[in-house]
Amino acid sequence: MPNTTRDTRQILVTSALPYANGAIHLGHLLEYIQTDIWVRFQKSRGHECHYVCADDAHGTAIMLRAEQEGITSEALIERVSREHQQDFATFGVGFDNYHSTHSDENRHFSELIYTRLRDAGHIATRDIEQMYDPVKGLFLADRFIKGTCPKCGAADQYGDNCEACSATYTPAELIDPVSAISGATPEVRSSTHFFFKLPDFADFLKHWIDEEHVQSQIRNKLMEWFEAGLNEWDISRDAPYFGFEIPDAPGKYFYVWLDAPIGYLASFKNLCDREGLDFDAYWKPDSQAEVYHFIGKDIVYFHALFWPAMLHGADFRTPTAVNCHGFVTVNGAKMSKSRGTFIKAATYAEYLNPEYLRYYFAAKLTARLDDLDLNLEDFAARVNADLVGKVVNIASRCAGFVKKLGGGRLSAHCVEPDLVARFIAAGDAIAEDFETREFGRTVRKIMELADEANTYIAEAEPWVLAKQAGRDQEVLDICSVGINLFRQLMVYLAPIVPAMAEQARAFLQLETLDWESRREVLVDHAIAKFKPLMTRVERDKIDAMIEASKEDLVEEQKLKEGAKGPLAEEPLAPQISFDDFAKVDLRIARIATAEYVEGADKLLKLTLDLGGETRTVFAGIRAAYAPEALEGHLTVMVANLAPRKMRFGVSEGMVLAAGSNGGIYLLEPHSGAEPGQRVR
Repeated sequence: MPNTTRDTRQILVTSALPYANGAIHLGHLLEYIQTDIWVRFQKSRGHECHYVCADDAHGTAIMLRAEQEGITSEALIERVSREHQQDFATFGVGFDNYHSTHSDENRHFSELIYTRLRDAGHIATRDIEQMYDPVKGLFLADRFIKGTCPKCGAADQYGDNCEACSATYTPAELIDPVSAISGATPEVRSSTHFFFKLPDFADFLKHWIDEEHVQSQIRNKLMEWFEAGLNEWDISRDAPYFGFEIPDAPGKYFYVWLDAPIGYLASFKNLCDREGLDFDAYWKPDSQAEVYHFIGKDIVYFHALFWPAMLHGADFRTPTAVNCHGFVTVNGAKMSKSRGTFIKAATYAEYLNPEYLRYYFAAKLTARLDDLDLNLEDFAARVNADLVGKVVNIASRCAGFVKKLGGGRLSAHCVEPDLVARFIAAGDAIAEDFETREFGRTVRKIMELADEANTYIAEAEPWVLAKQAGRDQEVLDICSVGINLFRQLMVYLAPIVPAMAEQARAFLQLETLDWESRREVLVDHAIAKFKPLMTRVERDKIDAMIEASKEDLVEEQKLKEGAKGPLAEEPLAPQISFDDFAKVDLRIARIATAEYVEGADKLLKLTLDLGGETRTVFAGIRAAYAPEALEGHLTVMVANLAPRKMRFGVSEGMVLAAGSNGGIYLLEPHSGAEPGQRVR
């Protein structure tokens, strides 16, 4: 691990590259805000820290969307890049460089890494069979194939997983498969593909993982994959494809996930060329610089296995650490378009101050992989209580007296040196929490200081003393201490709420609020006229944001449903007898645990408590629920369904849910029901 105590560190930081095929939403913003806070802290400490990112601009999905809009892929990614950068700027995410994977730099490094791996014997080729769309003239990924589930007969299911019964299968097993792009019947065709031989790096990766480059929770998950055996990775796609052609392989293109992480190198190289930085000082194998990736837990496989193996095999240094975070839920459930909680960054910014969100995310972020719930009631209450009611309140209480009694200048001496010194000394522990990404703990410590500052002012009662003759200097002294305490708090909060901190810096008439600046106590110092730094969160603005987010869905729903009822969308199944139904044993179950299933886009793994017995069930409800939002809830399960072996394990039953294009909802019995009771 790096020596974080040395004077000046060289640090390169990246966030995962947003895909250039859609808008930034609040789920995305968690990662960029987390990264930006950490980067701003490092810069505040005086370290040489560079934060780079780029749009992930390649792949079939982008090619098809551009075709649908009647524009080139290049025009699409250029427009989306402008939109993304505007959203990030609105939320104070301060990249030092924002680039694109569709760039000369990325082509260079993609070809360089590939050829080095190839020449070292780490690339293999072999023929594979895939579904091919004869109308569009392209091979189809699983998500572009639909058909009837071979297990339960449900129609309109994707090529890898059934949302109705949670079965997994290959596209070739679908009944009556069709291309989701053209509607044509796919053909099975053979094609030569290129593979990265990941198993060649098994010993290296085990050693790398054990050196604390990933969190302990991630290490445990990676060890499961090692036990299951590492597989070679298909890194090629056939034309037509929007991306980079593989050297010496006409008609073959690098798979988007190969050149996406290489985009980190490309964006940094673009910055180096522009500002005269030494690229090799950060990326050569023996580099003493630090490289950190911030990513979501859903892309760990790529960043903690493929990526370090590719870098090592191509003679580049590997990351100092891959820092993973959880997902965002809203009001305890997965973000939902139908509920208006799938909130785009631009929609949020129309109604609410982006710094509210930065503060709330910081207040709940830890260094672990826990999902973060944006509870909108708690969001409003916490921002109003902490930023407005505690921090801003200190300055607003004191500034008027300084203006009136001191002519806008603080006292020539500090009457509470021990109190101010304690606030200054607290910066060491707060810095440690920032460094280890324990932002929630950081915020708690800052707010404890804010409470102490408000208590000092409340007990001193300068507003009472100001009414008494001859006590003006005493009032000025008290309020000057208050302004000094406020200054300390803003130094600590500056990485979290930089726009508010900049307003505070102007009010305090300081050149900087950098970390070490807090050590100089402000005496005989002029301040500007105070202006409100933060206003309260208004509930009607939150409600308006939710409604606006629902409106984003209207046209999409009209297209899906065609103004028809649910039975037209999903007709009734063939009639059954009462005796048939009586065979189904429905039981109340409590969801003891719920977790994501690695490699499955639609499944959650549920451990169900039936009152003395537990069952494991894989349910296709990931699109609607975050795991922690389900734990402890009651539901109904089919208890006598024969166990079914799936790719991810054995499913010992089925939970009941209702669903349509508007979403999917688990059946939840009355709270008085008990696990194990039979449903009659």
